[in-house]
Amino acid sequence: MSLARPAFFPAKGPPRSSPREKSLNAWRGVNERETAKLAASPHKSAGDIMPSVLKAIRMDRRQTEAEVAKAWTRLVDPAVAAHAQPAGLAKGTLFVTVDNSAWLSEIVRYRRKEILERLQLAFGKQMIARISFRCG
Repeated sequence: MSLARPAFFPAKGPPRSSPREKSLNAWRGVNERETAKLAASPHKSAGDIMPSVLKAIRMDRRQTEAEVAKAWTRLVDPAVAAHAQPAGLAKGTLFVTVDNSAWLSEIVRYRRKEILERLQLAFGKQMIARISFRCG
Protein backbone atom coordinates (compact mmCIF):
# COMPACT_ATOMS: atom_id res chain seq x y z
CA MET A 1 0.00 0.00 0.00
CA SER A 2 1.54 3.28 -1.05
CA LEU A 3 0.82 6.63 0.50
CA ALA A 4 -0.23 9.44 -1.76
CA ARG A 5 2.13 12.41 -1.76
CA PRO A 6 0.61 15.81 -1.17
CA ALA A 7 0.47 17.95 -4.26
CA PHE A 8 2.15 20.99 -2.63
CA PHE A 9 5.29 21.13 -0.51
CA PRO A 10 5.99 24.43 1.29
CA ALA A 11 9.27 26.03 0.29
CA LYS A 12 12.19 25.89 2.69
CA GLY A 13 14.17 29.05 3.09
CA PRO A 14 13.80 32.32 1.23
CA PRO A 15 11.99 32.45 -2.10
CA ARG A 16 14.11 31.85 -5.17
CA SER A 17 15.29 34.84 -7.12
CA SER A 18 14.31 35.37 -10.69
CA PRO A 19 17.07 35.61 -13.31
CA ARG A 20 16.45 39.36 -13.45
CA GLU A 21 16.89 39.74 -9.67
CA LYS A 22 20.04 37.59 -9.76
CA SER A 23 21.64 39.75 -12.45
CA LEU A 24 20.69 42.97 -10.62
CA ASN A 25 22.13 41.63 -7.36
CA ALA A 26 25.33 40.62 -9.14
CA TRP A 27 25.59 44.10 -10.69
CA ARG A 28 24.98 45.73 -7.27
CA GLY A 29 27.49 43.43 -5.59
CA VAL A 30 24.89 41.90 -3.23
CA ASN A 31 25.52 38.38 -1.97
CA GLU A 32 22.12 36.68 -1.81
CA ARG A 33 23.18 34.00 0.66
CA GLU A 34 24.54 36.56 3.12
CA THR A 35 21.37 38.63 2.82
CA ALA A 36 19.22 35.56 3.46
CA LYS A 37 21.26 34.67 6.55
CA LEU A 38 20.92 38.19 7.93
CA ALA A 39 17.18 38.22 7.29
CA ALA A 40 16.74 34.91 9.09
CA SER A 41 18.83 35.83 12.16
CA PRO A 42 17.02 37.32 15.16
CA HIS A 43 17.74 40.95 15.87
CA LYS A 44 19.23 42.04 19.18
CA SER A 45 18.95 45.38 20.89
CA ALA A 46 21.97 47.56 21.57
CA GLY A 47 21.53 46.98 25.31
CA ASP A 48 21.97 43.24 24.80
CA ILE A 49 25.10 43.65 22.68
CA MET A 50 26.95 46.42 24.59
CA PRO A 51 28.29 44.36 27.55
CA SER A 52 29.98 41.88 25.22
CA VAL A 53 31.36 44.70 23.04
CA LEU A 54 32.78 46.55 26.06
CA LYS A 55 34.35 43.34 27.31
CA ALA A 56 35.84 42.59 23.89
CA ILE A 57 37.53 46.00 23.62
CA ARG A 58 38.63 45.82 27.28
CA MET A 59 36.97 49.08 28.21
CA ASP A 60 37.49 48.56 31.95
CA ARG A 61 41.27 48.30 31.48
CA ARG A 62 41.36 51.35 29.24
CA GLN A 63 39.36 53.34 31.77
CA THR A 64 41.79 52.35 34.53
CA GLU A 65 44.77 53.36 32.38
CA ALA A 66 43.14 56.73 31.71
CA GLU A 67 42.57 57.29 35.43
CA VAL A 68 46.22 56.47 36.19
CA ALA A 69 47.40 58.85 33.47
CA LYS A 70 45.23 61.66 34.87
CA ALA A 71 46.37 61.08 38.45
CA TRP A 72 50.04 60.76 37.45
CA THR A 73 50.66 64.53 37.33
CA ARG A 74 48.97 65.02 40.72
CA LEU A 75 50.75 62.17 42.49
CA VAL A 76 54.26 62.50 41.10
CA ASP A 77 56.77 65.34 41.49
CA PRO A 78 56.29 67.86 38.61
CA ALA A 79 59.95 67.50 37.58
CA VAL A 80 59.49 63.73 37.20
CA ALA A 81 56.11 64.11 35.49
CA ALA A 82 57.73 66.39 32.89
CA HIS A 83 60.08 63.57 31.83
CA ALA A 84 58.10 60.39 32.55
CA GLN A 85 54.57 59.36 31.48
CA PRO A 86 52.62 56.14 32.06
CA ALA A 87 52.38 54.04 28.91
CA GLY A 88 50.22 51.12 29.99
CA LEU A 89 49.05 48.82 32.73
CA ALA A 90 49.16 45.02 32.47
CA LYS A 91 48.78 42.36 35.16
CA GLY A 92 49.55 44.77 37.99
CA THR A 93 52.61 46.29 36.34
CA LEU A 94 52.54 49.97 35.37
CA PHE A 95 54.80 50.68 32.40
CA VAL A 96 56.28 54.17 32.38
CA THR A 97 58.17 55.76 29.49
CA VAL A 98 61.01 58.13 30.38
CA ASP A 99 62.35 60.57 27.78
CA ASN A 100 66.10 60.13 28.43
CA SER A 101 68.52 57.82 30.20
CA ALA A 102 69.66 60.40 32.78
CA TRP A 103 66.11 60.77 34.10
CA LEU A 104 65.60 57.01 33.87
CA SER A 105 68.60 56.45 36.13
CA GLU A 106 67.46 59.19 38.55
CA ILE A 107 63.95 57.77 38.84
CA VAL A 108 64.97 54.12 39.15
CA ARG A 109 67.66 54.81 41.77
CA TYR A 110 66.07 57.43 43.97
CA ARG A 111 62.37 57.87 43.30
CA ARG A 112 60.95 54.49 42.29
CA LYS A 113 59.83 53.45 45.78
CA GLU A 114 58.19 56.81 46.53
CA ILE A 115 56.28 56.80 43.21
CA LEU A 116 55.12 53.21 43.74
CA GLU A 117 53.91 53.96 47.29
CA ARG A 118 51.92 57.00 46.14
CA LEU A 119 50.28 55.11 43.29
CA GLN A 120 49.45 52.14 45.51
CA LEU A 121 47.92 54.49 48.08
CA ALA A 122 45.73 56.05 45.38
CA PHE A 123 44.79 52.92 43.37
CA GLY A 124 45.49 49.93 45.62
CA LYS A 125 48.24 47.34 45.74
CA GLN A 126 46.40 44.85 43.55
CA MET A 127 45.94 47.30 40.70
CA ILE A 128 49.54 48.58 40.74
CA ALA A 129 51.92 46.02 42.24
CA ARG A 130 55.06 46.97 40.27
CA ILE A 131 56.45 49.74 38.10
CA SER A 132 58.62 49.18 35.06
CA PHE A 133 60.48 52.18 33.64
CA ARG A 134 61.63 52.27 30.02
CA CYS A 135 63.60 54.77 28.04
CA GLY A 136 61.81 55.88 24.93
